[in-house]
Amino acid sequence: MPLTTRPQAVLIDLAGVLHIDDQPIPGAVGALRTLRSSGLPLRFLTNTTRSPTSRIVATLRQMGFAIEPDEIQTAVIATRHLVEQRKLRPHYLVHPDIVDEIGPSHPEPDAVVLGDAGPHFTFASLNHAFRLLMRGYPFIAMARNRYFKESDGLTLDVGAFVNCLEFSSGVTAEVVGKPAATFFQSALDQLGIGPEQAILIGDDLSDDIGGAQAVGIPGILVRTGKFRAGDDAHPQIRPSNVVADFPAAVNYLLDC
Repeated sequence: MPLTTRPQAVLIDLAGVLHIDDQPIPGAVGALRTLRSSGLPLRFLTNTTRSPTSRIVATLRQMGFAIEPDEIQTAVIATRHLVEQRKLRPHYLVHPDIVDEIGPSHPEPDAVVLGDAGPHFTFASLNHAFRLLMRGYPFIAMARNRYFKESDGLTLDVGAFVNCLEFSSGVTAEVVGKPAATFFQSALDQLGIGPEQAILIGDDLSDDIGGAQAVGIPGILVRTGKFRAGDDAHPQIRPSNVVADFPAAVNYLLDC
């Protein structure tokens, strides 16, 4: 999906694009400042489900990024809204750090909600979720990412555990975060624009670029974070451009 005109807003993934762990991508802080000076509205989209929004914002600001809480759209908040809208009573299998933001598990659940519990995934916790799904309860996954990049290498993400429970229970999960169309559409609705008027910058070929393209948003793929050799030659998902990093993506956008 080629970029033919300068976009009216930019959607930006966080981990792997602006930073890895608590270290900014070289030049990313200044590049974001430059992008802001262009006047383009920004939204930051993240499937991170181990940290509450307040901690995400605090960490980004410590790294030097000037980002406001209402500019960030997280899979956790999107899941909370979905649960509230449907009046569900979930059993949450999530990281303890997000319990205050998502809420506690209900003592009499009627749904299973999965986030990235990280080291808190255990056989007992997964088996309990499996048994609830075998009762016929709906299965909601905050995200389905395969892996993410940490300072010491690639790390297994929540998608592996989603697949595990799907395989054993036969229940297909409803994914709330990227690449769900509703997740991208929510950002567009907040900005008041159509998909062809936005562009996304991401490091995940499938969930970022592919998910955005599925709803008509062009995407720029950066060769940082999750990017792997061959991502720039995928037969079905073709980014508008593939660039070295976030600063290069900003230069490309502002030259349009």
